[in-house]
Amino acid sequence: MNYHARKLLKLHLAPWRMATVAGLLLAGVAAVGARAFYLQGLHTDYLQGKGDAVANRNLTLPAHRGQITDRYGQLLAISTPVEALWARPADLQLSAAQRAHLAKVLDMPERDLTSRLAHRVRGEFSVRRPLTPEQAAAVAAMGVPGLVLRREFRRYYPAGEVAAHVVGFTNIDDVGQEGVERAYQNWLAGRAGERQVLRDRHGNTIRDLAPIKMAQMGGNLALSLDLKIQFLAHRELAAAIARHKAKGGSIVVLDAKTGEILALSNQPDFNPNNRRDYQPGPMRNRAVIDTFEPGSTVKPFVAAAVLERGLVQPGTVVSTPSDYRVGPKRVRDEHPHDSLTVTEIIQKSSNIGAAKLAMMLSPQQYWDVLNRTGFGQLPGSGFPGETAGRLRDYPTWKPVEQATMAYGYGLSVSLLQLARAYMAFANDGEVMPLSFLKREPQEIVGERVFSSAVAREVRAMMEAVTQEGGTGTRTRVPGYRVAGKTGTAHKLVDGRYAQDRYLSSFVGMAPASNPRLIIGVTIDEPSDGVYYGGSVAGPVFAQVMAASLRQLGLPPDAPDTATRLTRNAAGPDGGA
Repeated sequence: MNYHARKLLKLHLAPWRMATVAGLLLAGVAAVGARAFYLQGLHTDYLQGKGDAVANRNLTLPAHRGQITDRYGQLLAISTPVEALWARPADLQLSAAQRAHLAKVLDMPERDLTSRLAHRVRGEFSVRRPLTPEQAAAVAAMGVPGLVLRREFRRYYPAGEVAAHVVGFTNIDDVGQEGVERAYQNWLAGRAGERQVLRDRHGNTIRDLAPIKMAQMGGNLALSLDLKIQFLAHRELAAAIARHKAKGGSIVVLDAKTGEILALSNQPDFNPNNRRDYQPGPMRNRAVIDTFEPGSTVKPFVAAAVLERGLVQPGTVVSTPSDYRVGPKRVRDEHPHDSLTVTEIIQKSSNIGAAKLAMMLSPQQYWDVLNRTGFGQLPGSGFPGETAGRLRDYPTWKPVEQATMAYGYGLSVSLLQLARAYMAFANDGEVMPLSFLKREPQEIVGERVFSSAVAREVRAMMEAVTQEGGTGTRTRVPGYRVAGKTGTAHKLVDGRYAQDRYLSSFVGMAPASNPRLIIGVTIDEPSDGVYYGGSVAGPVFAQVMAASLRQLGLPPDAPDTATRLTRNAAGPDGGA
């Protein structure tokens, strides 16, 4: 290379420019070095955290949910281990052939599977929960990266529809949604465990990073239900709904001595094991949540109120004219009588007689009796959604409203609430707290609402209801004395009482000499032409009571009485 060529290649730069470029380069190197020293020497947690976020995982170990049993240990709810399929989008490698095979294994359209796997989310998402054992084995055999099988628990209900409204159900995440499952969620759920692991880039576990925190199993629950009585109640109620072509119905069986709920069933029902066809209507626990106007089943409380204040005696004769008015309201009886004793007012379910008894009281006195026995208050069962019904404050009452409340209009109750109130008559004036859980007798403290004498007098009146001449002759139980009250109420539709839509009811107890069981039955809108409470709800009571008394081994209190179920198609009921 000659001199001229070297001269052309020689770089001529101003000194200040060379200094500036060199300074910038040195500053950049210094900045990178300082940053590296900061991150690796002074602030190591940042990069370590980033690395841990990629490689470390906190895995939740699901807890085994506690069992639910009836009072004798019969299983009502149990959790079984199952596999669930999850996907990790970052690692998912699924060919078209594998996708088609997976859709066939999961028994779902390939288009739906493709749409589901198209989710671009961080972490993992569920594809199908739960899998059958055959499906889980087939997925594992495929060995597809990014598809993960996880062990979970699925709730199973051995009693199915029979105890569904009490036990309730859980959702896919094993969280209680209704019934006892929801009410005792914290107790049943237990505590989930935790496992910290290090994973490679393919999602494979390399090692544990900390000791495993084992899951804590949920607590077991023994309910107050007697599964045999529950089955009887469910069967007889369903048969009555079908026979009378009714819209629905409910039944409650209480232990009068302890307040335990031995059975509770509703129609329509649902199968808690079939989670795909859930409808809100059948899942509603009508006996606890729904309210209705009690009709003539409230009349014993009117009798108790006037007896308590010494205004009448059971044999006191009350004039019951067919044309009786309170203000503009005419009170009428289906089967009028010129006069009736107080006992006969209850026995024959006279609206006029009940109204005249109520008008002997001040509004506050009548309200006080209803309030003391639980009307307008929560029953206290602890069941989710239980209602207090409706009992307006007495200062707002008009005379006509006080009269109609004497035969069950203008106030509302749930069936569970009404059955609880009848404990005052079964327990010689005491009301026991309700419980869906099995309890020991020494745990129970009752509340006195009537004197023993008043409670026994009213119970004797209700026993007359089931005898010849009463409205509840179809509620008799062979060998036992029965006391109770029928009710037939017009339903309120769009602000008016429908003349052809009824709610038929009966609440009673046995053995009447020393009641052990209280059973309440409601049949909503029977449409086969028979609607009186004694004829529609009464036979359900009789069948369930007879079988329950035998189940509990209670001795007959009328062994020499030739009682039988009468076959009258529609016994006379007061209609209220």
